[in-house]
Amino acid sequence: MFSLTPEAAESRLPVARRTLERLRQVPELAPRYRDSQDIRTLDDIAALPPLLKDDLNAALAHLRPRAENGATWLFQSGGSTGAPKLGHAPTGFYMAGVHAHWQPLDRDDVFVNAWGAGRMWGAHFLAAALADLSGCQVIALGSVTKDEYAEWLAFFAAREVTAIGGTPSVLGLWFARARAAGLELPDLRKVLWLGEAWQPQLEEDMAAVAPEARRWGMFGSTETWVVGTNTPHCPADTFHTLPHQLVHVGEDRLLDFTALDPEMLNPVLRYRTGDAGRLVECPCGRPGRALRVLGRRDSVVQVRGLGLHVDEVIARAERETGVSRAQVVISETGGRAGSVEVLLLTAPGATVDAERLRKELLTETFTLSTAFQHDPENFRVRPVADLIGNDRTGKTSGLVVLEER
Repeated sequence: MFSLTPEAAESRLPVARRTLERLRQVPELAPRYRDSQDIRTLDDIAALPPLLKDDLNAALAHLRPRAENGATWLFQSGGSTGAPKLGHAPTGFYMAGVHAHWQPLDRDDVFVNAWGAGRMWGAHFLAAALADLSGCQVIALGSVTKDEYAEWLAFFAAREVTAIGGTPSVLGLWFARARAAGLELPDLRKVLWLGEAWQPQLEEDMAAVAPEARRWGMFGSTETWVVGTNTPHCPADTFHTLPHQLVHVGEDRLLDFTALDPEMLNPVLRYRTGDAGRLVECPCGRPGRALRVLGRRDSVVQVRGLGLHVDEVIARAERETGVSRAQVVISETGGRAGSVEVLLLTAPGATVDAERLRKELLTETFTLSTAFQHDPENFRVRPVADLIGNDRTGKTSGLVVLEER
């Protein structure tokens, strides 16, 4: 099933045909696409083999795209649990097309861009391009150290900040620290987010710190750029796809993405990011199909030869009273898991029985009980003040793999 109807996609299919021709120019990919028929319908796209991250890296290394007008920006994502992924974008980062259909900011806003301007990560610049189109005042904040939060929060209140944007991990830090300090942001009305799933604890802290604030979300990746957006009237996991983004729901509800924007530099044709989802009618009442994102389907990792479903372990830990978020950390030596830890980020003042949870996870999870049958001490659960984050992007992944020497 596709997000666009055949009628809506028909005029844009020539872009998909040109993308197929580009991929046929890549020596590593040419055999795969040599016998594929030309793209004339959506069914022809669904019949193509999916493009995976390593394939896209090979294509970009060979094609080396250039923007027709302005600079070509090169970005990188991933690298925590898999190979880094590359993405190219022209000046403006395609945000004019996003702004035409989604306008969370207006000229009267004072917007804090709290996406870190990390090395080769595009979200900070993408948000800056959106703010430029909106004509608002911008505080290009970037990363902040632990001891700076209170001072900056006071600055936000004094400047009557009306909007802030960042990854949910970064936003969670802002609102949690403000709530713990008893600080409020009375003028804040809009919270923009991109890069991770929305977090329930963030929603709770936001309501305490800025009761009038509402979330506005974007969904996409460095390779696809923004695929869809939502408003405060939409569920947090549901996004309205943009007209130039074609989303296909395949087997096991795996999503693949095809860019129908003629300005797109990345050859995105049935590109799989590992996300799953389904097409739904959004409760907001907006016509057309919306995309409900169900989460990752590539979160199964090998632990001593057995598959561990990381998302299931995290979901079980986060059902514990007082646990805001959980994270699985695998320490490897020579590619073999030496230990697995579940880190628990707890709410202020909360007490969690980590040892009881550890025993229950061992009992309930076949992979853990089997893999650590002879050395159960190498599976641990412990509360922490902070989860392990990516200093480059500000993201906090559910899975962290550490290589021990």
